[in-house]
Amino acid sequence: MSEKRMAKTANEAIAEAMRQINPDVVAAYPITPATEIVQIFSQFVADGKVTTEFVPVESEHSAMSAVVGASLAGARAMTATSSQGLALMWEILYIASALRLPVIMPMVNRALSAPINIHCDHSDSMGARDSGWIQLYSESVQETYDNVIQAVRIAERSLLPVMVTTDGFILSHCLELLTPLLDKEAKDFIGEYRPKNFLLDTEHPFTVGALDLQDYYFEHKRQEAEAMIESKKIILKIGEEFERKFGRRYEFFEDYKVIDSEVATVVIGSAAGTTKVVVDQLREEKIKAGLLKLRVFRPFPAEELKELLKNVKVIAVLDRADSLNAVSGPLFSEIRNALYDLEERPKIVNYIYGLGGRDIGLKEIHSIYEDLEEINRTGKIKSLLTYLGVRE
Repeated sequence: MSEKRMAKTANEAIAEAMRQINPDVVAAYPITPATEIVQIFSQFVADGKVTTEFVPVESEHSAMSAVVGASLAGARAMTATSSQGLALMWEILYIASALRLPVIMPMVNRALSAPINIHCDHSDSMGARDSGWIQLYSESVQETYDNVIQAVRIAERSLLPVMVTTDGFILSHCLELLTPLLDKEAKDFIGEYRPKNFLLDTEHPFTVGALDLQDYYFEHKRQEAEAMIESKKIILKIGEEFERKFGRRYEFFEDYKVIDSEVATVVIGSAAGTTKVVVDQLREEKIKAGLLKLRVFRPFPAEELKELLKNVKVIAVLDRADSLNAVSGPLFSEIRNALYDLEERPKIVNYIYGLGGRDIGLKEIHSIYEDLEEINRTGKIKSLLTYLGVRE
């Protein structure tokens, strides 16, 4: 039986999950709004509540380098970061995934500079979308906690690093109700880490970081791509086991009244909660509205999304990041691509919202559904891309 419900921020929930995971090594450098995660965890280390080797480093580049080294040595390794910190890790993100290291990294979404901004959007994690990391997004404090617990198993089964994101300040610093697992439940679910290959196993030496030119580089990248494809099965299997044991179900996405909807939105992160309120209000008005909340962005569940969305007439994709490609946000491009092969494609439009932490409320989301209803009535799209709430 799980613990009683308690009020926690996402940062506190992540730190609590890390305490229960008790990783061998945590290396980190502070950055707002992720600082609290390792600050709280470092107190667990100081109080003897974990046996973790905590390594305070001089930069996020060093943090990721340290956990890569620790993972290669056979340790269960974690770090945490945000925004510019993730950007400073860029070089090492690709190394962690290419070396097939099961590093786990909570990542608090925050806008990238410039201008300097410490509030939420998804430009940081979306910028890392092609780095070979599995990406799990969180709507709530509870989902953030559950994603971190599951991420350990997902990483160690797939042999790929996992990034668990939570929205900066919206979740990281705001209290919500959390039902954590008992320590024994968490420990039993995660299990012992038994790496197959590690550098300190002198009986079975292997090469790491070798030069790999035209002869085999392509084949090795293809293996990495295959691991991402296979991770889809792993994510679903672990989600099913989590539901059997603890009663909370997690898949690639949540279908919130999409199955019979005519108009629907696709949302990532905390804005999904607000959107659900609007969907409920519209349903009371007999409008067939729905919401698809995407939890797993990498691997991208294209076939599953296509199956769910194929009968929706008009779709709005909400991006909390801009690709700056003069076309659309990053999520829109992938959703539209997934639906391209349908014989009867839904009409699809893109809304970029909330950059730098700008609020999105019921009024703004209602306006999106009003636009979708108009497109559904007229069959005409006035604007493929809308910057929602920008002052003119």
